[in-house]
Amino acid sequence: MLMSLGMFPFSLDTLAHEDLTRRTAWRHATSQRIGQRDATQFVGPGEETVSIGGTAYAELTDGRLSLNQLRTMADSGDAWPLVDGAGMIFGAFVIQTLDERHKALFADGTPRATDFQLELLRVDSEQPA
Repeated sequence: MLMSLGMFPFSLDTLAHEDLTRRTAWRHATSQRIGQRDATQFVGPGEETVSIGGTAYAELTDGRLSLNQLRTMADSGDAWPLVDGAGMIFGAFVIQTLDERHKALFADGTPRATDFQLELLRVDSEQPA
C-alpha cells in the first residue's frame, strides 16, 4: 500500500499514484504604516492541500471502480484520514475535486489507461496545548 485515504488504499490493485504534491500555507495579517513597510503579524496556519495523481492501466486494475469509490466518498462530504505507507499521518482531508482522463481506448470505448488527479483539502485543526 502506497497510501490510504480513509479505508481506500492507493495500491497497484486500486490506483497507484505516481506523484503527490503537498502545499501548506501560513496566514499573516498586515497593517499599513505611513512611510514604512506594512506591519505584519502571524495569525496562524492557513490552507493545506494535497494533490495525488497517477495513471491506472487496464492490464493491472479496473481504475474506473476505484475512481467511482472515491466519488462516493466525496459525495458523503466527510473528512477522511490521509496516511502514507510508512504510517505518517497527514491529517483529515475532504475530497475537493477528482479529474480523470481516458486514453488509448479499446474498440468498446473502455480505456487502456486512465489518468487521474485528486485534490484534497485539510479540514482538521490542531488544538493548542
